[in-house]
Amino acid sequence: MRHAPPLTILALSLFLLVFSPSVSAHNITRILAKHPQFSTFNHYLTATHLASEINRRLTITVLALDNSAMSLLLAKQYSIYTLRNILSLHVVADYFGARKLHQISGGSTLTSTLFQATGSASGTSGYINITDLKGGRVAFGAEDNNGKLDSLFVKSLVEMPYNISVLQISQSLSSPEAEAPTGGPSDVNATAIMLKQGCKTFANLLIDTGADTTFQENVDGGLTVFCPTDEVLDSFMPRYKNLTGPHKVALLLYHGVPVYQSLQTLRSSNGIINTLATDGASKFDFTVQNDGEDVMLKTKVVTAKILGTLKDEEPLIVFKINKVLLPRELFKTAPEEDEAPAPKKAPGKKHKHAAASSDDEAKSPEADGPTDESADSTADDTDENGVARLEGGRLVMALLSLCVGVLSMC
Repeated sequence: MRHAPPLTILALSLFLLVFSPSVSAHNITRILAKHPQFSTFNHYLTATHLASEINRRLTITVLALDNSAMSLLLAKQYSIYTLRNILSLHVVADYFGARKLHQISGGSTLTSTLFQATGSASGTSGYINITDLKGGRVAFGAEDNNGKLDSLFVKSLVEMPYNISVLQISQSLSSPEAEAPTGGPSDVNATAIMLKQGCKTFANLLIDTGADTTFQENVDGGLTVFCPTDEVLDSFMPRYKNLTGPHKVALLLYHGVPVYQSLQTLRSSNGIINTLATDGASKFDFTVQNDGEDVMLKTKVVTAKILGTLKDEEPLIVFKINKVLLPRELFKTAPEEDEAPAPKKAPGKKHKHAAASSDDEAKSPEADGPTDESADSTADDTDENGVARLEGGRLVMALLSLCVGVLSMC
């Protein structure tokens, strides 16, 4: 029997690699479904919407509680929103497998959790202490619980280095701040969050113009806010004051998107998205585009960069950006950007209240940018799973040629 030479095997391997289906992301619900003793924990991850947040994260560790530990937690009769905070304290924003737990530098480490990312945690709340004890034991404790390590590592359920790890711990972590009574989404005040998280100027403008009402009305159904920093807005105020009242409202609503969009979602679904200011023929949209690890927001006038996250608790997320987003409907179009074709328009839901528009608001001619039809016909760079397509099929053709050439020599 004649064996295929190494080059043939290499070529075929490359061919299979290119055409094999992409590996799907982890799914915490399916992972825990294989472990019936964690069914209650699994149920409440879904009920609190933490499951979807876990699945969006690229690197995560879930500290799972069995049905017995969950019964003790549920006996305290927390509201579903407080329970979300408590369970989010059990989701670590880093990867820890069983081996890594025993290889912690210095024997102890402080690591952040999803509770810290909610914006509800202050100071060191939202961080947990992981300590490698003598005798092979590992203990866990919330940092705001007076240093008490109240739970122990039991066993590893699933490890997918360095993507997701699911570890069982003996009991729930106690945190005074996570256990504090928490209101539902309707009680979440987006403006109040921005006021105390470094976006005071933007929040005050929302309040002064009444635009905060539209932002608040969209929270329940999902809301993404792009908030310029105080320093950026302070330097922009002379231009802002020259706008009419309706145009001021439109500009502020332009910084809100009526759907929850995590940073990972924005990275994997580049394209044009509608804003709270979008109303029928009045576009008031912008383009999301990756620049390496950075996520850029491109209007026809300016390009802004996402600097960080101020609040991330579905259905609300607030990003901090380095520039004021300027819609071409209100500001002069940047000539150097006129030639750039727009990516395919990303799907989005219609917001509850759009900015009022008039015929004289859109002062830039349609020639300044692509029409809806041209934008829709532009080829998207990624598929529905966020996997990059092979540009022009050149890599595929090269591999096919290599396979044919090598096989012909056999």
